[in-house]
Amino acid sequence: QVQLVESGGGLVQAGGSLRLSCTASGGTFSTYSMAWFRQAPGKEREFVAAITWNGDTTYYTDSAKGRFTISRDNARNTVYLQMNNLKPDDTAVYYCAADQYDPNYSGVYHYTEIYNYWGQGTQVTVSS
Repeated sequence: QVQLVESGGGLVQAGGSLRLSCTASGGTFSTYSMAWFRQAPGKEREFVAAITWNGDTTYYTDSAKGRFTISRDNARNTVYLQMNNLKPDDTAVYYCAADQYDPNYSGVYHYTEIYNYWGQGTQVTVSS
């Protein structure tokens, strides 16, 4: 069974930065496409960023483009989300997710339903 553990969340002022980490255990991390989602109070979970198994391709929601960077280190079984120029609207619980295999990943990466494993989440709070 794959376990995902997020870390790196916290309280930061608007304009600040945070780097989230998600470390996997119990599976073959290097074969999974990975993503970050977030969920604010009273809202549905939404896609933030994704990266293919080999790191060749990344995807971002519009609000994350130019501010967030997703990356991975397969030797460390870890995926990262570097978040810069944070805004109060970025306040949410951030979750990482792993997709074992999807031949159409480029078309479905933003759907929560395709991901097989989820972490417990890490809180990010951005104050104005």
